[in-house]
Amino acid sequence: MNAPVSPQASDAPNTVYLKDYQPPSYRIEKTQLRVDIGEQSTRVSSSLSLERQGEACDRLFLHGEALELVSVAINDRTLSSEQYHVDEKGLTLLNPPESFTLQTEVNIYPKQNTSLEGLYKSRSSYCTQCEAEGFRKITYFLDRPDVMSDFTTTIIADRATCPVLLSNGNRIDSGTLEGGRHFATWHDPFKKPAYLFALVAGDLASIQDEFITQSGRRVALEIFVEPKDLDKCDHAMSSLKHSMAWDEKVYGREYDLDIFMIVAVDDFNMGAMENKGLNIFNTSCVLAKPETTTDAGFQRVEGVVAHEYFHNWSGNRVTCRDWFQLSLKEGFTVYRDACFSADMGSSTVKRVEDVSLLRAYQFAEDAGPMAHPIRPASFIEISNFYTVTIYEKGAEVVRMLANLLGPVEFRKATDLYFERHDGQAVTTEDFVQAMADVSGWDLTQFKRWYDQAGTPRVKVTDHYHEDSRQYSLTFSQSTPATPECSDKQPFHIPIAVGLLGGAGELALKLEGEELTDLPEDNTHKVLELTEAEQTFVFTDVPEHPVPSLLRGFSAPVKLSFAYSRQDLAELMQRDSDGFNRWEASQNLALAVLDDAIVAYQQGKLDSFTVDPMLIESYRQLLADAELDQAMVALMLTLPSQDYIAEQYEVVDVEAIYTARRLLAKTIACELADSLRAVLESYDNTQAYRADADSIAARSLKNTALGYLLLEPSQSDTDYALAQFSNANNMTDEVSALSALLYSESPQVAEHAERALAEFYTKWQDEALVVNQWLSLQARDPRPNALLRVKALLEHPAYDGTNPNKIRAVIGAFCMANPINFHTGLLDDPSAGYRFLADQVIALDAKNPQIAARLITPLTRWRRYSEVRGQAMRSQLARIQAAPGLSGDSYEIVTKSL
Repeated sequence: MNAPVSPQASDAPNTVYLKDYQPPSYRIEKTQLRVDIGEQSTRVSSSLSLERQGEACDRLFLHGEALELVSVAINDRTLSSEQYHVDEKGLTLLNPPESFTLQTEVNIYPKQNTSLEGLYKSRSSYCTQCEAEGFRKITYFLDRPDVMSDFTTTIIADRATCPVLLSNGNRIDSGTLEGGRHFATWHDPFKKPAYLFALVAGDLASIQDEFITQSGRRVALEIFVEPKDLDKCDHAMSSLKHSMAWDEKVYGREYDLDIFMIVAVDDFNMGAMENKGLNIFNTSCVLAKPETTTDAGFQRVEGVVAHEYFHNWSGNRVTCRDWFQLSLKEGFTVYRDACFSADMGSSTVKRVEDVSLLRAYQFAEDAGPMAHPIRPASFIEISNFYTVTIYEKGAEVVRMLANLLGPVEFRKATDLYFERHDGQAVTTEDFVQAMADVSGWDLTQFKRWYDQAGTPRVKVTDHYHEDSRQYSLTFSQSTPATPECSDKQPFHIPIAVGLLGGAGELALKLEGEELTDLPEDNTHKVLELTEAEQTFVFTDVPEHPVPSLLRGFSAPVKLSFAYSRQDLAELMQRDSDGFNRWEASQNLALAVLDDAIVAYQQGKLDSFTVDPMLIESYRQLLADAELDQAMVALMLTLPSQDYIAEQYEVVDVEAIYTARRLLAKTIACELADSLRAVLESYDNTQAYRADADSIAARSLKNTALGYLLLEPSQSDTDYALAQFSNANNMTDEVSALSALLYSESPQVAEHAERALAEFYTKWQDEALVVNQWLSLQARDPRPNALLRVKALLEHPAYDGTNPNKIRAVIGAFCMANPINFHTGLLDDPSAGYRFLADQVIALDAKNPQIAARLITPLTRWRRYSEVRGQAMRSQLARIQAAPGLSGDSYEIVTKSL
């Protein structure tokens, strides 16, 4: 009827504003889909039962992109061309009835769909990705979160090539058809928005299990993968069952369908998707076995499986009204999966990992041109707002609410939220209101966390009055201007504190508090900072203490206090708060790194001496057998280059890299005996286990090995080579390989290249392992990395249409190899910036989401020297001028310029 129209618009894309939100003029009570999958094209027939809500309207617009319209009818009567209009954005019905059934047929072309949105083909399987707006590439629909419908889906495909046919809900029918084809019909009894729709058709194998809910219902569990990956599903299944039990215990949430399915696909823009009853995952978030998966990979699978399962309530049963409310489901669910992971392993280690991610990436986002509130006021492409602000900062805001209310009241509040809004599409106000209704608190000021962007800066000063035995802490808060607002109002900031005295932690009693009001163990207190400046006075303090501030990272702020290095060393050794012990180690290292950076900038690095206090503090950590080995490994790990860069107004890439490398080598030399003792105490022949203690022991051992290979003895090199050759798990194998590869020792270089080749030969048929091999090389800090990266793009292992491969090479080089990205080639310092722009322009025409996410390093051009900044800016301008630029990339580039 009509030829397909390109989804690229020639005009600049429109901005969508939260203030313009209007409820939909129609609701879709029932959706019936018939998806007939063919080798060359797929026919999608839909029947939508629509009913007007509100006043009559003379037109109804339904979203649809890259669709070839075959027919359109209302109540079985084909429409004339005067009754509708179709363009590249959708279908407009003219003078629609109050209630009616809309029937459409369209052709779509999954094999040609490189955007990986809507229905597309990944290897041998057809699958969907509909969040945020992919469903409009499948059929015409009111594709918005507040339109929730009852879905019945019939899938038809060739039985030989697609023996497995899956969709949301419960399967209600199946059978064979003529010509070697077959069908399956699925019905989802829970109304859902189109973004939660899922369909999979392919040649897949599966493992099965079951879960018995707290009410005694049996739920069938099934994980589908390519047959070759069937031996890598057990950990995901175990993680799923643990998640289901945890959600029942902690939140009282029971699963609601007869079956829960997970499908792993190799081509996927995101990590995973919480489609109702049929979660579609990136293979990297499902497949795991010791020989091919690192400890971090095992933990990622556990965390992502939990995250997507938890969405069944925080995202599916209760969803978001519009995409401005995205953090309503994502921030809440990230908080839930973080608590789950903390319960499954070490809570302190998990907290350190989460905060490290937040401070390295979200703080940078808050300080850049793409800064936005947790609930943005506007967007051009919603896919650009699947960000660390929405997810990780959103989770921190929920964490603050949970800590303010306490576990009992928070559980009551979430119960109220789920019960009050079950089956609804709601807003962040609805979530906070449930907290306020249960607690009785006025959370008006707290809601500024949702509407103001930026990272608050909290400055703290103290004073001890020896005569009155009073100790005061004065807090002042300010937030830098961000694109949406320069006049920031004070936030409601909970700050957990403790006070360390010579004999241990001191009892805390605020001025005016009665003894009867104090808890039995009152060495920890949460102060609530609500003003621009506030002073808190503690009484009966016997000595000038060392304050332990922002314990557990109780708020996502930048806190500054004039700690002496001796104070930090004491906190490292004696603070009962595990997070703040790690924080003290980071701050002490930052102080020493700052000395080295200044020395480098003054040309005095050759005579620079590392502060022995840091080395001695590390020595004591290694000697303390009582400490959690994972925490020791984290405390020994220097701050990342990204986090160091966040400490400076102008980023000096060479100074940061050189100072960090010098300090690492000094640690390796000064603590060589202690580090070798760690290696000697570890039994490399023990069977692999993925429990917290085993992961901790491996992390410390491999941290020690990484240090020793910086300035290795022959025995250190031999140890690394033996570990690489004999490892019974991927964690040890890849750790040894990276230690060899990143060593600057000439005696190691030849071994490293040989090991790199052996690794590829051994694992070339394992896609996820090959991704690690690619990423290791892209992150290699040795000079001229760009030449090696360009060679990788020509390697048979690289696939420029696969998001995992793109992230492993281009993403790893541009985002995780700052020294080489920013210094380029010896004869061309800007080569890294031009390389990234070339890749973005080429990818934008195929997969706009992935292209847009790669732009991030260039957006921070204002943080660098004039020469570097202008070179980065010119590449942003090149991207902006590219013909047919997608809305995804256009939004990021224009905001950055």
